[in-house]
Amino acid sequence: MTTSKGAGNEGAGADKGQRTRASGGSGAAGGGTPAAPPTGPAAGAPLSPGRVGTYVLLLVTGVLVALAGTLVQAAWFPGGLLLALAGTGGLFYGGAKATGTASGVLVPGAAWLVTVFLLLSDVRPEGDFLFGPGLGSYAFLLGGLVIAVICATAHQLRTTAVPHGRVGG
Repeated sequence: MTTSKGAGNEGAGADKGQRTRASGGSGAAGGGTPAAPPTGPAAGAPLSPGRVGTYVLLLVTGVLVALAGTLVQAAWFPGGLLLALAGTGGLFYGGAKATGTASGVLVPGAAWLVTVFLLLSDVRPEGDFLFGPGLGSYAFLLGGLVIAVICATAHQLRTTAVPHGRVGG
């Protein structure tokens, strides 16, 4: 029994080693490189004690970053605001990298948001409150929300592992 060189290969140019449109330019009839699977735990993976501890640590850190950012952004206006926003960005990005899931952004983001809004609504009878009526307070609130959304969206785009290449070709 004899077999030809291209037996088992599909495609018009598979016998001669020619490139086909489906080959992706790799010279092989089977196609280009497969997309890398997403890194990190699967969406339905059970929670391990280490992951739960990481999420609790991120929750506590989210509260602390919100408290520190609230105080720092008002103390030194331009530099303090940038420092507070950099701290929130570092927390959200670090949470995504540490856990490998979108929950790494959502857990500290929710803790940060609840803490900031509780601090915002807490007005003492003497009239004292932590957020002053200035542009810096609003920039801190909106900037933190925008940073959380950017980090969560960027993490979602990284985990889809869309292969790069021509569209429709």
